[in-house]
Amino acid sequence: MSLLAVRDLAVARGGLRLVEALDFALAPGQALVLRGPNGLGKTTLLRTLAGLQRPVAGEVICDPDTLAYAGHADGLKPALSVAENLGFWSAVFGGAPVGPALAAMNLTELAARPAHMLSAGQKRRLGLARLAVTGRAVWLLDEPTVSLDAASVGLFAAMLRGHLGQGGAAVIATHIDLGLPEARLLDLTPYRAMPGRQADRPAGFNEAFA
Repeated sequence: MSLLAVRDLAVARGGLRLVEALDFALAPGQALVLRGPNGLGKTTLLRTLAGLQRPVAGEVICDPDTLAYAGHADGLKPALSVAENLGFWSAVFGGAPVGPALAAMNLTELAARPAHMLSAGQKRRLGLARLAVTGRAVWLLDEPTVSLDAASVGLFAAMLRGHLGQGGAAVIATHIDLGLPEARLLDLTPYRAMPGRQADRPAGFNEAFA
């Protein structure tokens, strides 16, 4: 059984096709790490998987209610405390307890601190802790370790490993080693769209919205 599958998928940014002919499937407990040079389309692919934009071709097969997306923005409310931010997201996604999420990312002692008083690394840890209160099975993660020190990367890797151990799955765009030897690597370079395939498209045509 697959939690997420794509078939002959093509994605585009600004009318330019980036990645095409992509096929993969993720079963419970599996993680897929996306690799490739900057600008190749990793973020665009994750946004497409998350349903934030339409694919150019092919299909994404999953239940949208199983997806949780963590992009470059941490999605925090500055005036709320650390615990209140997690409580807000918990309420949105069904009421999971916030205590384990605080502990997982070493935020328990910061629970009462307003988010606007956190360092960049602390904000990132809080943004990632949101994943633990979503109850969603498939995590889509775009460079999740930005602003994290080595110890915090280890915390995140442990949280991710726990998620996989409970039957979850993850697709992660990252350039660093998360210490997950069981994760599959997918280099998107061989799936780079060929420029010649776009020659017959009129100027200004944005196929992402076709």
